Amino acid sequence: MFHFRLKNIPYQLIILAAGACKIMDPPAQPVLLKTPTSFSSAQTGTAAPMPDSIDMSPYEWRQFFQDSMLIALIDSALQRNYDLAVANQRIEFLRLNFELSRRARLPSLDLRFRGRTGDLTTPHLENTINGVKNLENQTQNYFFGLQSFWEIDIWGKLKNKRQAAYFRYMSSEKGRHLLTTTIVSQVARLYYSLLALDNELQIIEKNIALQRSALATVKIQKAVGGATQLAVQQFEAQLARTQALGVEKQQSIVEIENDLNVILGRYPQPIERTNSIFDQTFPDSLQMGVPSRMLLYRPDLQQEEFNLLASKADLQAARAAFLPTFSITPYGGVHGKDFTAITNMPQAWIVGFISAATAPIFLNRQIKTQYQQSVSKNRESFYAYQQAILKAFSEVSTAVSRLQNNHRIYQFRRHETDVMLNSVTTANDLYTAGKANYLEIITAQEKVLQAELSLTDARKKMFLSSIFLYRSLGGGWE
Repeated sequence: MFHFRLKNIPYQLIILAAGACKIMDPPAQPVLLKTPTSFSSAQTGTAAPMPDSIDMSPYEWRQFFQDSMLIALIDSALQRNYDLAVANQRIEFLRLNFELSRRARLPSLDLRFRGRTGDLTTPHLENTINGVKNLENQTQNYFFGLQSFWEIDIWGKLKNKRQAAYFRYMSSEKGRHLLTTTIVSQVARLYYSLLALDNELQIIEKNIALQRSALATVKIQKAVGGATQLAVQQFEAQLARTQALGVEKQQSIVEIENDLNVILGRYPQPIERTNSIFDQTFPDSLQMGVPSRMLLYRPDLQQEEFNLLASKADLQAARAAFLPTFSITPYGGVHGKDFTAITNMPQAWIVGFISAATAPIFLNRQIKTQYQQSVSKNRESFYAYQQAILKAFSEVSTAVSRLQNNHRIYQFRRHETDVMLNSVTTANDLYTAGKANYLEIITAQEKVLQAELSLTDARKKMFLSSIFLYRSLGGGWE
């Protein structure tokens, strides 16, 4: 037994539905700003030269960093960081959402059982299992069998929803890449800061030893009448000031170690590291390409691009919502007025399908509002993408200039430190010869301490600027 039935729709309603289903015209798209062809130096207006020999093609962080202890810390952070664990679960959620959108285009299949509902013959039951033609069977017969439903995606509404879900999933993947790059950069930044603090603490401890020796000497001179109590007090004050500075550095080390342990997903404990920041080496290559190529490696830019594509797909799906929806509902099974009749073969067999066309009329205003929301969201995604491009270009330009200038600053600081170390020797010789007073020695010692600390800070900033450039150029992601 086979049933086939289209709904009996008056042609006036078809004309009305067709008139109500006018699709909206696509909105005009803004135009992206043109990206410059090179990163320029603000001082000269020319391409900023980079130190040494460089080739900044994207490469993974294991190739970028040279310190084995730093590499081990980054490995641990990427395995145990809780922010990254949360991001992975968010990606899994969006992946499953994409799987759901894929299955929305496929027919469903349900096992159905319907009992007798009484002697109901009103036409509001026309959408039930066996269609309008077999209305008596719908209301008074038992039915047991399979029923399917399939929405025919003529206008691409379901396809665009699937694409939007896919682009959001890909956006979350790029978000994970961005978070990974951020974690790598944070671990490296804190690690080099610890190395710098270690070196600064060594400098302070060395100066404390020298100042104690100087204080002992001036006390002996006071005892024999060669120095005054004021000189002793000045040397004591200098020693106390340097000792306080040492305690400040120790506290800074504790704080940075704790910050690093949080990123590593563990409780406070000492961080194993190399001895000196001056023993660290820079990457073999650190060079730039043109913005149109280099900026494409940034995960945040790729993330905003996928968000823009997702909003475009949502917009297309919203436009298709104005058009009629077509669906078919095949079914097959057995039916009868009682359970005994269900087993009466082959008379109990029934196969058929219902076809339907649904057009929005009274919900047209709601659909139009949803469409306008999609237009607004699409514009928002566009402006966010443009902002990401501007931010990316600005960051890389800043990173290039910072790396270049920090190398120059380091050279000047090293010359300053060499001069100040010589000045301390000169001041001591003059003081011994009676041609300089104790204030000149104290001043020389304070200046050499500051010069050595500044040299260490300049060395640290060289590494931090290289990390900043590495992150600005995408962190090694293709």
